[in-house]
Amino acid sequence: MDTSEELAPAVRSILAAAEARTAPDRRVSVDARSLPAAFAAAEADGRVPVVAEVKPTSPTTDGERTDDPVALAESMVAGGAAALSVLTEPEHFGGSPETLRRVRAAVDVPVLRKDFVLREGQLDVVEADVVLLIARFVDDLEGLLTAARERGFQVLVEAHTPAELERALAAGADLVGVNNRDLAELEVDLGTFERVVEAVPAATAESVTLIAESGIATRETVSRMRDAGADGLLVGSAIMDGPVRENTERLTDVN
Repeated sequence: MDTSEELAPAVRSILAAAEARTAPDRRVSVDARSLPAAFAAAEADGRVPVVAEVKPTSPTTDGERTDDPVALAESMVAGGAAALSVLTEPEHFGGSPETLRRVRAAVDVPVLRKDFVLREGQLDVVEADVVLLIARFVDDLEGLLTAARERGFQVLVEAHTPAELERALAAGADLVGVNNRDLAELEVDLGTFERVVEAVPAATAESVTLIAESGIATRETVSRMRDAGADGLLVGSAIMDGPVRENTERLTDVN
């Protein structure tokens, strides 16, 4: 796991908290809703496939949103979100496993668990349809990916560099997120997705679902990421900052 001094202090704090978090004494088994199928359904319905994120707060946002997360999630789905992302990290993002449970029970779209999962036992905290693994912070990526799939999870592996993308593909990832935010400085560069996806071999591209993450706030940025090859988009602050249904509709509308 990368805990180098190059990381922003907020990220080092998040990782320290994740490392200290205990794992439950049980093993989950998940009957997952398909994220690629949800993306395909959105496309067939004339919508941009968006994973809308229920994110009460974060180190890169001001303030905290205290609305009922289930109501927010339902508004996102009503606005056209193909899937949802729910934060379960408590100390820095205001999330919880219980929030994910409630949201997943209330909607019929796939739900991604957004957290810093570092070891196998942490997979068993809560059932979700998709679990996030961040390539930079997972030592045994192939082993953890396999362990997640054995439980029924789909796995979104996040990369930020071509080397991380290549590692994700070598581990067998078929859902890959490219984060435009540099976790060393917490700065966003939309060119990151464009540069990183160039490393995807043409023979592999057809079998991999690519998701652009961070910095997607306008119709123009939606078009830019889609033109660069994004099959879907993960959007947090641009939807949470304001009326979530209207914000979701704005970003999923292709017209």
